[in-house]
Amino acid sequence: MNASNLPLSGARLWDSLMEMAKIGATTKGGCNRQTLTDLDAEGRALFQRWGEAAGLTLSVDRLGNMVFRRAGRDPTRKPVAIGSHLDTQPTGGKFDGVLGVLAGLEVMRALHEAGAETEAPLLLINWTNEEGARFSPPMMGSGAAMGLFPEAEVLAKRSLDGAVFGEELRRIGWQGSADPAALQDCAAYLELHIEQGKLLEDGGFDVGVVTMALGQSWFEVVVEGEESHGGSPMAGRHDAMMAAAPLVTAVEEIALSTVSPAGEPGRGTVGVLDVYPASRNVAPSRIFFSVDFRHGDPASLADMGERLTARAAEIGLARGVKATVTPFWHSPLTPFDPTLIGRVQASATARGYKWRDIPTGIGHDAVYMARRIPTVMVFTPCHGGISHNEAESITLEWAEAGLRVLADAALATAGLRTS
Repeated sequence: MNASNLPLSGARLWDSLMEMAKIGATTKGGCNRQTLTDLDAEGRALFQRWGEAAGLTLSVDRLGNMVFRRAGRDPTRKPVAIGSHLDTQPTGGKFDGVLGVLAGLEVMRALHEAGAETEAPLLLINWTNEEGARFSPPMMGSGAAMGLFPEAEVLAKRSLDGAVFGEELRRIGWQGSADPAALQDCAAYLELHIEQGKLLEDGGFDVGVVTMALGQSWFEVVVEGEESHGGSPMAGRHDAMMAAAPLVTAVEEIALSTVSPAGEPGRGTVGVLDVYPASRNVAPSRIFFSVDFRHGDPASLADMGERLTARAAEIGLARGVKATVTPFWHSPLTPFDPTLIGRVQASATARGYKWRDIPTGIGHDAVYMARRIPTVMVFTPCHGGISHNEAESITLEWAEAGLRVLADAALATAGLRTS
């Protein structure tokens, strides 16, 4: 038997996606199933019932990560893991994260129905708080499991309404006793996800083979001037907003003009802007804004930060204000595993899918996993690149293509028994 002979069902995967989407369903067709809410607990319980019906054994760790296990013929081999997340944004869609979890479940269901065996054990993981919508930062479950930040720090995190992560985890009944660090002992990790962009759809591709995660550098920018009345002459003002405006515009300019040797431009975003004193007839004295730079070339990414800092100094001098750029957070460029990438490419080719290599500019649990163990991601297209949105949409055919390529690569890695 090989993966092509397994009774993988795109229709069953689709039905499961639609059933899970009923939990936290919104009036506009999306999902609001934020982490550690009662709806999250309900979604977890449904997932538990489905997993156990497929013969899987569930354990839950101290961070609430759900880990289903399917035994292999050789218990001494490290397990091969498939995973993603069930939590959503407040106005999220039906597919972000959920597709990867339920595609992994469909692989397990097909193996169970066929009575098939793998040499290595298989794991299916639902990570806690990938989205970071209620508790920040995102990807807490995988990040702490990989030792990238302390478990105690995660459990102590507070939401904007004052709820404590650890207390909410216990309240909804999903704090287990297993050690999350045990997941560092996996042989490989594979994750299926919607692209959250439109490169695949625009190019007519069925599958994206994710080769790396772009490097990210975040900055905080503060521009300090002097308040002045809106009716006062503009000459001689030290208006922080008028100085900040060209600096905000420079973020896009810097991103688009910073092109790697391979011809790839950067990505730049200003996502938060705060004005003080925020009065209609007062030129502000202080502007704060965030900057998110991303690039597939580390040298180019570093250059983007340097150019922003230099531009801030120029504008500050010309405008008579103080403009400060402070590094806030950095995530290095993270390559995915060449062997796993090759297996995904080989599967897509053998099955006749049109595919392309593609980076991810977005954080996923797989990015943290790749810091510790061999990892790969598979992308499916999504309509218009729309995600984190109730209008998020894919087709059954796209979902099935991703499922089959994921299954081929995972089972080749785990050693599917052919007799």
